[in-house]
Amino acid sequence: MPTRHCHNCGWEYAIAGLPGRTECCHQCGGDLKVCLNCISYDPKVAQQCRDKRTEDVPEKHMANFCEFFDFIRRDWKGKGPDKREESAREKLKKLLGD
Repeated sequence: MPTRHCHNCGWEYAIAGLPGRTECCHQCGGDLKVCLNCISYDPKVAQQCRDKRTEDVPEKHMANFCEFFDFIRRDWKGKGPDKREESAREKLKKLLGD
């Protein structure tokens, strides 16, 4: 069953309700009311938010005042390596003959 997690470390947020703007992760200290933890966050759309009522928030990993925030429920799979970065590094190694 999907649960709510810190976007940074995966700590499970089991407290009822939504986190306040100043609430931090009990494990890593990262902000919890951030775009990266919101159900509307989508890196593939304009301003990276599917909710058109919101104002642009440039720092997606920092606490904000968005009144439309809703903590996403998901299965935590860990941050894992960035596939694009790995691919770019492999291509560069090939190019340079490493």
